[in-house]
Amino acid sequence: MAIQVHLSQVLKERGMTSKELCAKVGITEANLSILRSGKASGVRFHTINRICYYLNCDVGDILHFDGRLEDSHEEGEA
Repeated sequence: MAIQVHLSQVLKERGMTSKELCAKVGITEANLSILRSGKASGVRFHTINRICYYLNCDVGDILHFDGRLEDSHEEGEA
């Protein structure tokens, strides 16, 4: 995947559990798990904003572009 998710590492560095983050951000543990695994096909800016706020981090701390173009872009997606 062209976008790598480093949320697990940031959670560990901050000493916060995913359950605590879910409660603060207002998302389900299942959705956070999908994001943490890198299997999410999209995420709302509102959610990223809240994650960064509560983890006191920058977007680049949790998301990283590896320089590759992902070929699985489906027709009609933005």
